[in-house]
Amino acid sequence: MLHRRSGLSRRVFAVTALSALAAGGGAVAAGAATAGTATAGGETRRRRAAREMRGVWVATVTNRDWPSKPGLTADRQRAELIAILDRAVRDRLNTVIFQVRPTADALWPSPYEPWSQVLTGAQGGDPGWDPLGTAVEQAHARGLELHAWFNPYRIANHTDPARLVATHPARTHPDWVVTYGGKMYYNPGLPEVRAFVEKAILDAVSKYPVDAVHFDDYFYPYPVAGQTFDDDAAYDRYGGGFASRADWRRDNIDKLVRETAAGIKRVRPAAQFGISPFGVWRNAATDSRGSDTRAGVQTYDDLCADTRKWVRKNWIDYICPQIYWNIGFAAADYAKLLPWWAEVAKGTATRLYIGEALYKAGDPAQSAAWQDPAELSRHLTLGADHPEVHGHVYFAARDEAADPIGAMARVVADHYQRPARPPR
Repeated sequence: MLHRRSGLSRRVFAVTALSALAAGGGAVAAGAATAGTATAGGETRRRRAAREMRGVWVATVTNRDWPSKPGLTADRQRAELIAILDRAVRDRLNTVIFQVRPTADALWPSPYEPWSQVLTGAQGGDPGWDPLGTAVEQAHARGLELHAWFNPYRIANHTDPARLVATHPARTHPDWVVTYGGKMYYNPGLPEVRAFVEKAILDAVSKYPVDAVHFDDYFYPYPVAGQTFDDDAAYDRYGGGFASRADWRRDNIDKLVRETAAGIKRVRPAAQFGISPFGVWRNAATDSRGSDTRAGVQTYDDLCADTRKWVRKNWIDYICPQIYWNIGFAAADYAKLLPWWAEVAKGTATRLYIGEALYKAGDPAQSAAWQDPAELSRHLTLGADHPEVHGHVYFAARDEAADPIGAMARVVADHYQRPARPPR
């Protein structure tokens, strides 16, 4: 979710962390299969094409993908949303992952949280229509699945509670809030916070026939140099049974995942639960079970999210790691991470989809590999060689529409000649 005002995103953060350890982007690995050839992988893809994930994220935080700016009329907002859905159909995608709770707010009439400011420009402003309800209805009318994307703990991309509406839970419960890195977060260590977040999410699940609930990579926040996430009081109260604060924090996130999964099955049994974490669980130098990477961020250690455990224990229906690097990138090689995740998912009931950095393709600030229109297509060719990989999801809708060097068009031409239904 790109923060245009600050110029920083979770994706940019990941690249920055890795780039500190490996200069340059690296070339495509020697001998990598080219897309569109009659390889064994291509045959595998054709056999599996009847059921594969072909998804696109629609980020609403700071109006990244939709709506194009706050304050548009309801008709204009609706038209822009329909255009995103129609584009997905034209590219033979089958799933839209729509961000409906970007910053402890809502894109549906929630009794728990205010209307999002991305709609009207003012938090709590009624947009005069129901974006989530419309998105579900119109996606289903086009044969698309609609996965509702929620950010659990982020309250605001600033630190001023007075800028929130007076009835905002962060103002009525200031003890729930931790300020860190220039932003406000709900404290994951408080059971009452976890219960509230789950309640806010399940309100949408109960009201709308969403096909899935989706979390991204934000659990405990990405580390900020020289700053401490102040959860001392919560740790003193609830962390006594744990060997370390990190173990306690991971348990807090484990509880969120397990309780959310149980709540979804209780409220809407047919709905899935999927998570899209940062692409590196742990480096092998840190943990022998980790990937052959030298990433500056590790989800287990830095975000307190044991993503590997969730897969191995079948707590979630799917995982979609953000492998946002090119084949051959020294610190985190796509060609090494995809097989690592395939091995993690092997033998489990958790489906593996791969998050793809479409936003990098053709960006002049990126390395030479991302100036090649075939880079993303090669990713799909590699994925076809691993039966555990059940599809790909692209970040994000704005970039799908712009497609400056034709990378998405190349993916469609090489791999999406025929429609496919999402896995179930």
